[in-house]
Parts: sequence; C-alpha cells; structure tokens
Amino acid sequence: MAAERGSAFLLKIGSGGASPTFATVAGLKTTNLAINGDLVAVTSKDSGGWRELLSGAGVRSVSVAASGIFTGSAAEVQVRGLALSGVIQTYELSFESGERMRGSFVVNKLDYSGDYNGERAYTMALESSGPVVSL
Repeated sequence: MAAERGSAFLLKIGSGGASPTFATVAGLKTTNLAINGDLVAVTSKDSGGWRELLSGAGVRSVSVAASGIFTGSAAEVQVRGLALSGVIQTYELSFESGERMRGSFVVNKLDYSGDYNGERAYTMALESSGPVVSL
C-alpha cells in the first residue's frame, strides 16, 4: 500500500434525496476515521482456556472526527443545521487512492472556538447509523 497525503482524506456531505451529490466540508485540517466492533464472546469450558468469538456477530459502527477552519461554506452551514436538529444525513469519505466509504451519520458533536484576531475553528464528531459501505 502506497503512502497517501492526509490532505486527500476528505469528508463530504450529501445533498439529500435518492441520488445525492456530495460537497466537501470545506476548511478541514484533520480528519479521523474509526471502525468499531462490539465482540460477542461464546467462550465456554470447552474452549480450552482460550476466548472464542462468534464470527459476524455484534454491533459495528463507524466514528468520524474532523477539525478545521470555519469558512462559512454551504456544506459547513448544512452540518451546523444538522447538528442542531439531530437529523441523520448521508456522508462520504474519500481517499487519495480513489477509495470511498459512504453511510448515514448523525452529528454527535460540533464545537467552535476562536482567539482574538485569529480564525474561527471547529471540531466535529459523527456517528454512523446503519451500514457504512466501501464504494
């Protein structure tokens, strides 16, 4: 696997509807993706002292965190509205290799900060709702 630039790791938000178009959430400086899974243990006294897990069982989720400089783009304004309403929206993550992941997410956290005479920055966290698929 070749090394990839972090600046090419983009978070995009869907326009809604059956065939959404995606706009990059502008001003991102960092983006983070975590794929989580809750394991289902089926260990018994017949396991010989080793933990055994049930394949394909449990709850999987994807968490996305991002931070950047607020630019007032339409995509950032849309994210803020979704954070205030708690509405689930389709998001897409794209990578330099061309790989993409898409799924429904809710904005779990949106923080704004700023210093006197400095830029207004934000951090956000998204949590998946339903399957997240590779495209």
